[in-house]
Amino acid sequence: MSIALPALAADTDSARGDPLGDLITGALTGTMPGSVEYKMKATLYHAGAKGIRALDSLGCKVVAMRTLAVDKTVIPRRTVVFIKETVGLPMPNGEKHDGYWYASDVGGAIKGNRLDLFSGQGRTSMQPLMNLNLATLSVTKVGEFKGCPPE
Repeated sequence: MSIALPALAADTDSARGDPLGDLITGALTGTMPGSVEYKMKATLYHAGAKGIRALDSLGCKVVAMRTLAVDKTVIPRRTVVFIKETVGLPMPNGEKHDGYWYASDVGGAIKGNRLDLFSGQGRTSMQPLMNLNLATLSVTKVGEFKGCPPE
């Protein structure tokens, strides 16, 4: 008897660790992408907007299409999350998004089951994400990271 595992986007950031090991751990613990833990309302933010700094709340550089602002009482900072609705979106480098985001920022308006996706530099960087603005997204915690999120 064979067991079919869900297909995951290739992990190109070596900072995430061992993707196969993560998949096996996720399968054993029930925290694999696809097992939604939260339904969260999304908003977008970009560099150049009023009040947005170049560093996140950890003191790390904000990273386009990777940095996520959260309510740290719901999703702790330094949590890696999988957001299935972002899989396949175009990344600034031309690659396709794998769905992984890094909770490294907080915001005054981010309370409860809300999150803020960092799109990059300027208003035009939000264009690929506009369908997600004010949408309810499927969010799954899949791990933790140390230091700063990968760039």
